[in-house]
Amino acid sequence: MTEPSSTGNSRQTAAPAGPAGASGPAAPAAGPVGHTGPGRPGTPAPGPEATGAVWPYLLMALVVIVLDQISKYAIIGRFAYAERLPVIDGFFDLTLLYNPGAAFSFLAGHSGWQRWFFAGIAVVASVVLISLLRSQRGQPMFSTALGLILGGAIGNLVDRLVLGHVTDFLLFYQGSWAFPAFNLADCAITLGAALLILSEVLPWFGSRRKTG
Repeated sequence: MTEPSSTGNSRQTAAPAGPAGASGPAAPAAGPVGHTGPGRPGTPAPGPEATGAVWPYLLMALVVIVLDQISKYAIIGRFAYAERLPVIDGFFDLTLLYNPGAAFSFLAGHSGWQRWFFAGIAVVASVVLISLLRSQRGQPMFSTALGLILGGAIGNLVDRLVLGHVTDFLLFYQGSWAFPAFNLADCAITLGAALLILSEVLPWFGSRRKTG
């Protein structure tokens, strides 16, 4: 150990010798190289985000599918086609309508080719969404958005494959204006799309506030 003196020179001071010629206390033994288990001090246990589990979001998609199908078959068993039941008079009705097109009746007026066209799109989209869930782990909002969109896409896909059309039953209107009827699968897709946008926009705003 080197200790500076008041005259600018330095002198050597010997460390006291330990028992049996030891020059100081023994250093603690180093742990195995690359050890990151819970026994190592200062190493936090991996949480759900670190592990990036996919199954909670697949379960969410399954819940959306089940609720969507239950609600549709409940309406089919209760309503005749185009029958309406006012829930909020002059604003919101339950009804039963069939949509051979895409969400909100897009391409509903065509001859029938759109059934298989949109079914194919839904299958491809589902594969892509599952792949994104597996590759983009540890992003809860992004993964929640994908789970909702996946559940909604498969919910409407089941309708197309089994019935040849999508069952819609939620109808909002005001006077002579009416929004295209939709279902719970459409709600999940819309909410998922909104969360998807937020998952991209919020980090951008956060970085802008830090740099600003």
